[in-house]
Amino acid sequence: MPGSRPAAVLVPLFEANGEAHVILTKRPDTMPSHQGEISFPGGGLRAGVDASLRDAALREAEEEIGLPPAAVEVVAELDTLATVGSRFTITPFVGIVDPLPRLVPHPGEVVKILEVPLSELLEDDAFHEEFWGSPDRAIAFFELPDETVWGATARVLVAFLAHLTASL
Repeated sequence: MPGSRPAAVLVPLFEANGEAHVILTKRPDTMPSHQGEISFPGGGLRAGVDASLRDAALREAEEEIGLPPAAVEVVAELDTLATVGSRFTITPFVGIVDPLPRLVPHPGEVVKILEVPLSELLEDDAFHEEFWGSPDRAIAFFELPDETVWGATARVLVAFLAHLTASL
């Protein structure tokens, strides 16, 4: 998208009690954008710091939740998507984390780390779409027990789960 900024997120997956989980974060209400939203660890590409978008996703995951890059095996790159409000072009990277280290949220960027079983996201009543704006745009939502995932994070989850379930 013209005028957008490149960004990357990590879709960290780990196994617990025989079940696949994904790590999400809750952003504080003090953030300049996407206040209080559920998101993947990630952020903008930093020139002179990040050699690639993959590096940006891994760096941000370490900064935000203390996930060392060496603990992540990046196994896939998902399709890039654009955000409307914050004007980012986001590239998601799927990473396997085994074993899961102790995660520590960065107090300025993350108020809560969520470890969500994929089965919860695939439940019949977890997902819905609403149509907003003119022209109507489909907005994806995942309802978790205590949180709602929507926007770009929900779009990444839809794409990831579609890939996952298509191969089953």
